Amino acid sequence: MHDPADHGTFSIVACDSDRTFWGVAVATKPPSVGAVVPWAEWKIGAIATQARTNYYFGPRGLQLLRRGGSAEDVVRRLIRSDRGRDERQLAVVDRRGRAAAWTGPKCLEDARHLVGDGFSCQGNLLASARVVPAMARAFERSRGTLAQRMMRALRAGAAAGGDRRGMESSALLVAHRERWVPPEAGDHWVDLRVDRSRRPIVDLARLLRADESETRRYLAAHARAAARRRRGA
Repeated sequence: MHDPADHGTFSIVACDSDRTFWGVAVATKPPSVGAVVPWAEWKIGAIATQARTNYYFGPRGLQLLRRGGSAEDVVRRLIRSDRGRDERQLAVVDRRGRAAAWTGPKCLEDARHLVGDGFSCQGNLLASARVVPAMARAFERSRGTLAQRMMRALRAGAAAGGDRRGMESSALLVAHRERWVPPEAGDHWVDLRVDRSRRPIVDLARLLRADESETRRYLAAHARAAARRRRGA
């Protein structure tokens, strides 16, 4: 279990409307949030486990999603099995884009979640009650890649106050795989982390811009190589 002193996190779990990308974006005060909170698997779903974090909600939740469980089923089963449920916060989006969440009654205020179409925003130990709704609005109103939209939600949450202790750690995880990518290459399309930073969300956005630029170059090179192979066939 994560250190109970590390309460205080805001995050979004989401998938795109075509259900080809699933991901999590998160920010907090303690370091290494990317090693604990976000979980995602291509064509399976995404999970955020936080507050007095139960780390095992991540692998166990993905296992239940692989077996065909819905987001609501997974949340219910994980929470029901956990004696510390009252201090947990959990959000899940499944392979069909259905989202569900739990905020235990003993999570430190301000603590809440907001479930929408294909996403859930949640936070605890927040600076204000405006953080989670601001994230949801930003995600729903934005366009672009799933990573870009989740990044905008994270920035909106920070602008509304974010973690009331301040923020030093952030992470962004997106699961996706193109058909021509071999399974052994994995499905972490975007996997970025920032720790011990005075501006973790600004730094995360900078890393995302560089990562997506590199990905565009890689995809373009692959397309050119495939075209050459077709012409030579």
